[in-house]
Amino acid sequence: MIGLLIAIVTFNYLGFKTNKLLSGNQILHIWLFTIAFQLLFDIIIEFKYHAYWYFDKDIDWRGILPHVFLIPPVNMFFLNCFPHNRGWIKQLLFIIVFVITLLIYEVITLFPEPWGYFHYGWWRLWHAAILDPILLLILLGFYKWISRLEKKAGLK
Repeated sequence: MIGLLIAIVTFNYLGFKTNKLLSGNQILHIWLFTIAFQLLFDIIIEFKYHAYWYFDKDIDWRGILPHVFLIPPVNMFFLNCFPHNRGWIKQLLFIIVFVITLLIYEVITLFPEPWGYFHYGWWRLWHAAILDPILLLILLGFYKWISRLEKKAGLK
């Protein structure tokens, strides 16, 4: 639990401190999208197939913390640091470095409690290595979509 609380404080600090790009509206959209998308995925992968879990295999109150307060600020940080107006090679390299960083963090979360809070069932690190870039591209697509909607509505 200690590791999770440190991560929540650190990631939220970084997510909000580095924010030069996202409006309040976009932050809200990204935050809610992240929670909904993660919960949708985890209902199947975590709870039905027990591929991985936070703390315990069952649904518990502690498991709400990573679902609600951990990943959204990481996504904010990713979107703020992403080289949006640079070439595709720089964008690809950024995604690769970001995924490697996420994988290192995932390994740290596997430490025993109180530092770790994540557990593998049949899930392995290579599953995350394949899936993380896809999820980041979906996030980028969602961000571009809400940016277009804001521009169309005259909000930006």
